[in-house]
Amino acid sequence: MRSTGFRRTFAALSVCSLALAVSACGSSDESSGGKTRITVNCEPPKSAKVDRSFFEQDIASFEKQNPDIDVVAHDAFPCQDPKTFDAKLAGGQMEDVFYTYFTDAKHVVDINQAADLTSYVKEVKSYDTIQQQLRDIYTVDGKIYGIPRTGYSMGLIYNKKLFAQAGLDPEKPPATWEELRADARKIAALGNGTVGYADYSAQNQGGWHFTAELYSQGGDVVSADGKKATIDTPEGHAVLQNLHDMRWTDNSMGSKQLLVINDVQQLMGSGKLGMYLSAPDNIPILVKEKGGNYKDLALAPMPGGKGTLIGGDGYMFNKKATPAQIRAGLKWLDHMFLTPGKGFLGDYARAKKQDAPVGLPEPRLFAGAADAKDQEVKKANANVPVENYQAFLDGNQSLEMKIEPPNAQQIYSVLDGAVSAVLTKKDADIDQLLKQASGKIDSILARS
Repeated sequence: MRSTGFRRTFAALSVCSLALAVSACGSSDESSGGKTRITVNCEPPKSAKVDRSFFEQDIASFEKQNPDIDVVAHDAFPCQDPKTFDAKLAGGQMEDVFYTYFTDAKHVVDINQAADLTSYVKEVKSYDTIQQQLRDIYTVDGKIYGIPRTGYSMGLIYNKKLFAQAGLDPEKPPATWEELRADARKIAALGNGTVGYADYSAQNQGGWHFTAELYSQGGDVVSADGKKATIDTPEGHAVLQNLHDMRWTDNSMGSKQLLVINDVQQLMGSGKLGMYLSAPDNIPILVKEKGGNYKDLALAPMPGGKGTLIGGDGYMFNKKATPAQIRAGLKWLDHMFLTPGKGFLGDYARAKKQDAPVGLPEPRLFAGAADAKDQEVKKANANVPVENYQAFLDGNQSLEMKIEPPNAQQIYSVLDGAVSAVLTKKDADIDQLLKQASGKIDSILARS
């Protein structure tokens, strides 16, 4: 699952029709003039004017530096629609260089739709600067099939203004689920429709957050070999019991449930919500689209202290791409996304001039000296209160970073049922919910 913002948003996706597959989506090694032609996706839509202009500027500068390469970008939003992704792959409609979530990597390889990049990545000057754990996500059976573009980790967004009004210290966010529960009660006690803590419980998003909360308590959704569910455990029970008790005993989660990300963002942006789980990229959405204020919004690490869910995205290559197209595509990725302090995501000076937020703690792609350089440029151009995110940066250093489970969307759909049940039924049987969900997940894993 993803958070939201251009770099992480769900909306309508335009898919090339079969009739246009060759002319619009298919591979063609050379276009007129003898150039190597590559098609790429995830260009921001025209409605995202600033991001669109940045993307176009960066392609233009790349083509100027590489006059033998012609880049044809397709705008698609979201960059990947789970409902059409497999059909587009199977139908031969996928671009030469195509966007994927981290959780897609093994699946795309398993269905034989990805080009092997192993012998080419040595030509990508920035590849070795990417965090190893992110590179590993696109490495399957020792072979490299993709290039990471962004990485994020889950944390706790909280409203400092409501913390102060509730008599809590805005500089000391909850570090445990017990502390979060106590803080949520005090915030909800402010009344006037104020909600202490909100969580998702529909459209697979409840399952996504269950996974994040389970990781935070040291649990896992599936076994290390990926063959069995591991949710019917004390840690899994604790996740559902905590949600049930906050909803029904404390009344700190509000009466309206079956919420999805937009519902929760609306609550937080309106100043009526104390806390919810999210990645840092939600913060500018809360300000620019939901009415929030940067100075009131802070970020803390996941409560529990044992782990956090990480996610992100990257690009893979069509299995029909030629060697020339693969080399051209890797050059393009290097230019667009993999140079610290530059490119579509890293040109912080350009972003600041356009009043785009600079200074959020993530996405964070690089390691070592490359990361230091990227953070230095970001800090020099920061236009948001970076001190509000220091607790998140400090706390994440001690957490285990864990990727989403295999077959994530199918598993999240199952877990949605358990989460929604405890939030809508006071007499929900947690043991039975976990047992049933565990059996369904075992069946999913057995089919994969």
